[in-house]
Amino acid sequence: MPTSSNERRGDPNVAVLLTWFLPGAGHLYVGRTALGLLVLVLIEGLYALGWFLADGRTFEYLDPELRGPFATLLTPEAGNLGALLLHLKSSGFGASEPMPFPGAMLLGGYLTSLSGVLNLFVAAHVHLCARTVRAPSPSARNPALLLACAWLVPGLGHWLQGRRLRGTLVFVLLAGLFVVGTGLAAGTNLSRERHFYYWSGQFLLGAPSVLFEFFAGHPRVTGELRWVDVGLLYACMAGLLNVLAMLDVCGVAEKRWFEAAPSAAEPAKEPASSEVPA
Repeated sequence: MPTSSNERRGDPNVAVLLTWFLPGAGHLYVGRTALGLLVLVLIEGLYALGWFLADGRTFEYLDPELRGPFATLLTPEAGNLGALLLHLKSSGFGASEPMPFPGAMLLGGYLTSLSGVLNLFVAAHVHLCARTVRAPSPSARNPALLLACAWLVPGLGHWLQGRRLRGTLVFVLLAGLFVVGTGLAAGTNLSRERHFYYWSGQFLLGAPSVLFEFFAGHPRVTGELRWVDVGLLYACMAGLLNVLAMLDVCGVAEKRWFEAAPSAAEPAKEPASSEVPA
């Protein structure tokens, strides 16, 4: 965070909007040039690499009847709107004729999804930058970092805030809901190709959903799955509920952040003089 400056850095909402369209643009707007350029390279680099690995065919997973101008707004990639729009303009929904998927299709989809989610944390950070006049004490944790931790592992953000009971409950309940849902769906929820939108929802659970898909793979369906709809709902709901947990972490983190920051109207404290008056 920049240190003492009473000048306004810019409108926080404008900074967020700029970041949504182009990662790093919001930081350039508020004067954080180096960080803005770094964010631009990392976030857009992730999306570009995913796009390349999947040959631009990530959204080919969508059934033809679901494809439309707003069909991709419920995907993690929507967090990086500029890249998403460019993706749709250049590649659309993939090949017009049936073709084998690229070997790295799965990894490519993960990278573009990760780019969108990470850009949301970048937007939270730049919004905070624009509102912070003076940096708080070094011991204060940045809310954007805690928000990212809350996504990566449900409950981790609460744990780092010292709210360990709540963090443990969040992890047990959400991870448990996801495990039960995965069991009822016989692992079919782990495939973006099979359940495009449900996969998008459970991706918000962070590491548990990614690790389950990595280790469990995509099991074959050899018979009727009686409880598949219930399982899909449970697994997706775990990710959506994690968003509420993330908002709880962010609200408390911002309150503590601004409580630790000196007021803009508060004069800087002068160091005590060592001279003894005559």
